[in-house]
Amino acid sequence: MTGRLEGKVALVTGAAQGHGLAEARAFAAEGAIVVLADVAVEAGAAAAADIGGTAEFAALDVSDEAAWRSVVDGIVARHGRLDVLLNNAARYRTGPLLDESPQSLARLADVNLYGPFLGIQAVAKPMTAGGGGSIINVSSTAGLTGYAGHGAYGLSKWALRGLTRVAAVELAPLGIRVTCLIPGAVAGPMLESNVPPEVLADPAHWAGTPLARAGRPEEVARAAVFLASDDSSYVTATELVVDGGSTGTG
Repeated sequence: MTGRLEGKVALVTGAAQGHGLAEARAFAAEGAIVVLADVAVEAGAAAAADIGGTAEFAALDVSDEAAWRSVVDGIVARHGRLDVLLNNAARYRTGPLLDESPQSLARLADVNLYGPFLGIQAVAKPMTAGGGGSIINVSSTAGLTGYAGHGAYGLSKWALRGLTRVAAVELAPLGIRVTCLIPGAVAGPMLESNVPPEVLADPAHWAGTPLARAGRPEEVARAAVFLASDDSSYVTATELVVDGGSTGTG
């Protein structure tokens, strides 16, 4: 049986752990050549080796324009094309808005917003040469609503939604679709490093989520596969929310 991403070459940033790793696994399982990119070199290389097959690792600081060019040029040199970019890499930090500084906001935005911006620029030419492609930007429910303590993080994720819309309009004539994947709370290192385990285990914590639990990385990954595949060939400039219903009930 042919996978939904058979013959495609995909680049996934922030792929060393969490749902970025799950997305890379899902892409590979659907037949894609997958390049896992991350600043965590040892973890990322180990993840690519664990996936095996055609999975590869590339060290990438998404805030570095030259690094983007090097990684993308390398992919095209090895495989002749690049069909999918999943802009997943992100920093997560919470804290009172009044305690934020311009410097701390800029450090977070370097990865969460400037990184996807550079990625879009870096892949547009090879995607166009290959007849088109799919760019998926990973935002957050913090980019859909206001959460206390999420001033800087939320700002970057709201802005990423706007970048998605503009890029979708501008790149459509080139055959490139640009969409936004919006996860809610997803089990994994990012969530678990910021929310105590006893809180996550408390049913009261999920009172505002109709499905009453955190998402699983593979559930986000399945949504990413849809947006990356030709199943979504008439889908662009839109958002797919994977949050257990948490933002649909307020």
